[in-house]
Amino acid sequence: MTQSFGIIGVGAFGALAARHLSPFFDLVLHDAAKDVAPLAQQIGARAGDLRAAASCDIVMLAVPVQKLRQVLADIANLLKPTALVVDVCSVKIKPVAAMLELLPPTVAIVGTHPLFGPQSGKNGIAGLNIAVCEARGGRGAEVARFCAEKLGLRVSQVTPEEHDREAAYVQGLTHMLAKIIVSLDLPDMRMPTRTYELMQQMVEMIRYDSDDLFRAIQRENPFSGEVKDAFFTAARKLEEDLVRE
Repeated sequence: MTQSFGIIGVGAFGALAARHLSPFFDLVLHDAAKDVAPLAQQIGARAGDLRAAASCDIVMLAVPVQKLRQVLADIANLLKPTALVVDVCSVKIKPVAAMLELLPPTVAIVGTHPLFGPQSGKNGIAGLNIAVCEARGGRGAEVARFCAEKLGLRVSQVTPEEHDREAAYVQGLTHMLAKIIVSLDLPDMRMPTRTYELMQQMVEMIRYDSDDLFRAIQRENPFSGEVKDAFFTAARKLEEDLVRE
């Protein structure tokens, strides 16, 4: 029997996830801020209210980390006792702690972070990375296996702390660099080096990410501050060295 799968939050990533998950589940889509019926019809899913999505066998929370606690409070009494709840936030310590605090104790919880988005996954997601964090209920291995075998993702099973320590560099540093480069409004170059082209590719992959995502990466990760401080300290030192020369 096909399991039901509710996606709460059908923004850029939620829509991407829905397209890849629809072949495997009876999918229910819900977003309080947009009409998801056209996408649901397109991929053979159903559009539903919050209750319909939250009462599925598996529930994915694809909402900004800043809104997660409110959504958890809203769905806590709507979940099946045997439900599996999965989040896809870009940080893991705070979301996992919030789910453990606010969701019923019978509900299984797995934190995930797909390390890709609509731009990096536009040509397919096979071979891309996802972090999986077991939190409660012992279903982390099941999630990891599905991601690897059915979606072709490269899975890293880590703790929330291990994830956030690495993400402070992997996302925090790259998104900060991209924001700075975008703000320079660089002109088109007739004679780019390969290095310059690679830099442009990095920027284009995350140029259109939401401000909510950028703020989550920089403010909700407890390890981002030290990476940011180290980056700007190094930049100031380089500037001072160049002036002295």
